[in-house]
Amino acid sequence: MEKTFEKIGIIFNPEFKDSKTLAKKINSKIQNAKIFSIDNLKNDIDLAIVIGGDGTFLKASRFYSKKDTPIIGFNVGRLGYLAQAHPNEADFVIEKLKKGDYKIENRLMLKSKNKTALNDIVIKGQNCARTATLDLYINDKKLCSYVADGLIISTPTGSTAYSLSAGGPVISPNIDCFLIIPICPHTLNTRPIIIPSDEKVKIIAAEKKEKLNITFDGQEDFTTNNDIIIEKNEKYAKLLILNRQNDKFYDILKEKLHWSIAPKK
Repeated sequence: MEKTFEKIGIIFNPEFKDSKTLAKKINSKIQNAKIFSIDNLKNDIDLAIVIGGDGTFLKASRFYSKKDTPIIGFNVGRLGYLAQAHPNEADFVIEKLKKGDYKIENRLMLKSKNKTALNDIVIKGQNCARTATLDLYINDKKLCSYVADGLIISTPTGSTAYSLSAGGPVISPNIDCFLIIPICPHTLNTRPIIIPSDEKVKIIAAEKKEKLNITFDGQEDFTTNNDIIIEKNEKYAKLLILNRQNDKFYDILKEKLHWSIAPKK
C-alpha cells in the first residue's frame, strides 16, 4: 500500500476542449481536490492529476519535481506517451488511487543554468538556416566536434521523443544514463553516444561569435554565446504508475509506438 493523498490537484489544459470537463468529472469523485489550469500551477498539493497531451505533462512534471510531488496523466492529446490513462478510465484510476494500488517511479532529469528538462535539452545555432559546429566535452575533456543541425541531450524518458526521431536508441527509464544525439550530422561516421548520468557535458560553439539556442523539453528556451554545461538534476520527476497487467515499459512501447504489429497489405 502506498500513501494516501490529502491534497490533490486536477490540472487541465484549456487548449483541449474536453480537458476541463474531465477535470470536473474526476473532481466530483475525489474529496479535497482542486481544479486549476496548466497556466496557473499551484504548489500546495501532494498529487498532481494532469489532463492534456505530452506537452502538458512535461510542463507539470518540471514544476512539481521541485516539491517531489507525484504526477499522473490522462491523455486527451495525440500520442500521450507519458500519460497513464485514457479519459474513459477515470473511475478505474480513482479506485486504484484509493486502494493505494500503484508505485512511484523516479525519472532522471537534466539541468542547465537554472532550468530543467524531463525529456531533453536541444542545442542549435541561432541561425537555423545553416549548420553549426559544436565542440563536445565530457568531464572537461574534448571528445569531438559535430558539424550538424544541432545536438540533443536526452534522458531515458526522452529517448522515445525527439531523440528517437533523430535516430537515437530507445532506453529503459530505469537505466541511469544520458544520450547525446547529433541532428542531421554532415559526416556518416557520427553516431549517438550513451554516457553515465554523473558525467558533465559541455558544449561550445567552435565559431566564437556564433550564438546558440537551448531548448528545454521543446517548451522553454534561451540564447547564449557562452559555454553550455548540462548535468544531472538533483531532483527527479515522480511518475505515479498504476499497477496493472500492461504497466511495463515494454507494454507501453508496443501500445504507443505500435510495435509488434505487422504492416497491412
